[in-house]
Amino acid sequence: MMGLISHVLSKPARAVAMTSDQFKTDMISLLPRLRRFALSLTRSKPDADDLLQDACTTALQKWHQYDPSQPLDRWMFRVLRNLWITEIRKRKVRQGEGQVPAEDAAELQVESNMDDVLTAQTVRGKVNDLHPDLAQPLMLVCAEGYSYRETSDLLGVPIGTVMSRIHRARKLLVSSLAEGERVAQ
Repeated sequence: MMGLISHVLSKPARAVAMTSDQFKTDMISLLPRLRRFALSLTRSKPDADDLLQDACTTALQKWHQYDPSQPLDRWMFRVLRNLWITEIRKRKVRQGEGQVPAEDAAELQVESNMDDVLTAQTVRGKVNDLHPDLAQPLMLVCAEGYSYRETSDLLGVPIGTVMSRIHRARKLLVSSLAEGERVAQ
């Protein structure tokens, strides 16, 4: 019990002790995960890179607003998502902006045997075909390893909604992949 109390009491002390350099170091370690999430949002490598750069710039400018008692990855995912929502709103005003589908991006190709490459392309394409409301929680839980509760907090939706969306996304993927196999045979 005393260990728990001292652990809880030490968390706010870290908030005071966190430096800009520590924040930068922690953020840099998250870059691969942030980029994957940016790709799942934008479905385009150039857009994902731009989004990630904007998110890092924003985070560095507002690092003092971060509460170190909370996980940095959650805060950064929220920054990414909010910036993407803002970008989507801007694009609706501009109309006509195109994107390169993630499955067409050469940067996402994996050197492996051909069956693995084709399977990965197929699954990636099917995930990209899902509505973003289904793809985002699926990516956070299945690719990033977040719990349903953490995903609920990140996306700002009830946990039941996250569970329902992941269930629907999985069913749609299975159905879509099964249809593709029947066509190929």
